[in-house]
Amino acid sequence: MSDELYSAREKVSDDNKLLQQSDFFALWLSLGIGLAVLQTGALVAPGLGLRGAVWVIVIGSSLGALLLAVIGLFGQQQGLSSMALMQRSLGHTGSYIPALLNLLQLIGWGAFEIVLMRSASVELCKQWFPTQSWLSSSLLWTALFGALATWQAVLGPLTWVRVLLRRFGRWIVLSGCTGLTAYWLAHYSLTQLWLQAGDGSMPIGLGLDIVISMAVSWLPLVADYTRFGQSGKSAFNGTALGFWVGTIWIMVLGAAYALVLGSGDQLMRSLALAMAGFPLLLILCDETENAFAPIHSAAVSASLFASLRTWHLALGFGVVSTLIAWLIPTQAYLDFLLWIGSVFVPLFALLLVDYGSRSHSVKASKFQVLAALFAWIIGVVIYHLVSDFYSDWGATLPSLLITALIYAGLRWLPICKFKQPESAS
Repeated sequence: MSDELYSAREKVSDDNKLLQQSDFFALWLSLGIGLAVLQTGALVAPGLGLRGAVWVIVIGSSLGALLLAVIGLFGQQQGLSSMALMQRSLGHTGSYIPALLNLLQLIGWGAFEIVLMRSASVELCKQWFPTQSWLSSSLLWTALFGALATWQAVLGPLTWVRVLLRRFGRWIVLSGCTGLTAYWLAHYSLTQLWLQAGDGSMPIGLGLDIVISMAVSWLPLVADYTRFGQSGKSAFNGTALGFWVGTIWIMVLGAAYALVLGSGDQLMRSLALAMAGFPLLLILCDETENAFAPIHSAAVSASLFASLRTWHLALGFGVVSTLIAWLIPTQAYLDFLLWIGSVFVPLFALLLVDYGSRSHSVKASKFQVLAALFAWIIGVVIYHLVSDFYSDWGATLPSLLITALIYAGLRWLPICKFKQPESAS
């Protein structure tokens, strides 16, 4: 299979649209169930309590899964990657801006996932091999997981999804979550914890933003994978259902465990003790997809403006993510998530307007590109204003809706009309 199949400059032909609905379900179940998502559930639990956290997680994950699936549907219909879809709103040159931002944040996501896998592995080794200190080496596990995620990214999603996830991946991650669920229910009181209120340290709106940000973080790469779907229905249904089930399950588990065991490093140490650490090991075995996807999509984004082959880019970005894993500020995770939302929520509002309209098959005019950039900037400003001064409201939905309304109004001005036919590329 040609490496250039994965380039953002290439539309996927019908012959290469090979992924089925079950493939997308397995992929997004795997990506939805991750250590970062578990930690996000732990983040919102103390302030909201278990009952409040569950409601926020269900509502936020439902909205996020719907948004993710819609953008994925556009990618399948057009045969384009997420960043290539941006050319419809921002033009060829303008799409370099989100592609570069996406490249930077995806390298960071890859590094963060390596850190999480390293931390979990170190805790497991301390429990299983207390006398073998070399097995608890951070350097060892950083290098190992960095190399594994980079290898997967070089192979590409068609190989990885169809070979591993289709056959084994979904069962590994489901077994891990089932084990953690069974252990919690056997050792703690659901009724007592359900009735216990949170400490009020987190507004509901802010909690909702944090949950939605997990889906938002995947928006810049969802179409990198759904463009290979056999049909729009299979891409939409598989993506929505897989992400919805996986995210809600693991995030609720994170909230439940955090309320009885603590969060952060303490949570990881406690999970390493649950059922001798085997459920955590199963989740860890599947966690490399959460590092592989950002690294691969960083290469796809870079291929939009770089002339290097995609696998060369994936190799380079994998090395960079591995090196950054030594320096990533994990305590700044909350700020990192909000930053992602502030940039990409209004950005994808532009796509919802463009591809949801009848004029999605024509090329943007110069003035329409300027209107899109203006609406995007306003959306980012609104997100931060709401986050800083009206956090109880939640910034994601206001930013998304206001950006879409501004852009929809501007694009129908006579000066922004679409006159040029869209090229085949």
